[in-house]
Amino acid sequence: MVSNKQVIFSKVPTGYPVPGEDITVQESTFDLDAPVAEGEFVLKLLALSVDPYMRGRMRDPAIKSYSPAFPLGKPMTGDTMNVVVKSNNPNFKEGDLVYGLTGCGVFSEYFTVTKQMVPFFEVRNDPKETGLPISNYVGVLAMPGMTAYVGLLKFGAPKKGETLYVSAASGAVGQLVGQIGKTLGLHVVGSAGSDEKVAYLKEIGFDGAFNYKTSDTNEKLSELCPNGIDIYFENVGGEMLEAVIDHANQFGRIIACGMISQYNREKPQGIHNLMKVVAKRLRIEGFIVGDSVEMKAPFRKDMTKWLLDGQIKYRETIADGIDKTPQALVDVLRGNNFGKQVVKVADL
Repeated sequence: MVSNKQVIFSKVPTGYPVPGEDITVQESTFDLDAPVAEGEFVLKLLALSVDPYMRGRMRDPAIKSYSPAFPLGKPMTGDTMNVVVKSNNPNFKEGDLVYGLTGCGVFSEYFTVTKQMVPFFEVRNDPKETGLPISNYVGVLAMPGMTAYVGLLKFGAPKKGETLYVSAASGAVGQLVGQIGKTLGLHVVGSAGSDEKVAYLKEIGFDGAFNYKTSDTNEKLSELCPNGIDIYFENVGGEMLEAVIDHANQFGRIIACGMISQYNREKPQGIHNLMKVVAKRLRIEGFIVGDSVEMKAPFRKDMTKWLLDGQIKYRETIADGIDKTPQALVDVLRGNNFGKQVVKVADL
């Protein structure tokens, strides 16, 4: 028997989730000596990802959305990297690294993958070959990275010389959007919530960046985007979206990836200048990265090369231990983390 801690969705939150109440860590035991049924295998969790979209899953299941609600009293799920410790499945051998797909990797130190769950896990031994950190495989080389890649290339339709503005630009997705934009010859501007984050954006190649908490957004957009905004990678919503519409060029594209400023509000903020969407012929398009599976292979190939070549840099905040998961998620929602928030659960 080994100790087995799990991150449990315990209560539907009002506003920001409360660690220890809405999200709890519960400890039980797991029998590693128990027989494994045919087709099944046992995983040990190495790293997990906490991301803003998870707040939307912490709801009453009667409320429908693009991703299912977390079941109350059950382990939460998300992107995970694991190692096989016991197997009765020829496709998943002991020692294999296994990626738990977005929304499917189980936040449990040990977990038996049943036959029905096998399609949601894939062998991903890449770190053994690339030498890149395992944490990268729940972030820059997983859903957050592919979100940046798909969003900008497929929905942004970027053209060399255009101006790209990214909000929440130092986050898991935003920092990649900006760097990909630079490889495409765009003028890239970003905003973030601290001077340290702004300095990081300039360090990784953004042409301009500002602290939206201490600056006037409209003034900064006028200063840093003197030719207007052609592409806006939307991560924030609310007043930020309204300001961008004012500064958008004709035929501008607004890529609606997320709106983190609205997730924990009981009453979302309104946008008061939507007539300009008509006058400027703007395109506002939402997307879910899971709809673009045809881009997974090129994304993984390109992003791995960019990382190994040093063309893309990626900042992570790593919390140590599964017990830190509830607070790590709240830190993401409040903007207290820096870059991609990962929880390291165990060493390989």
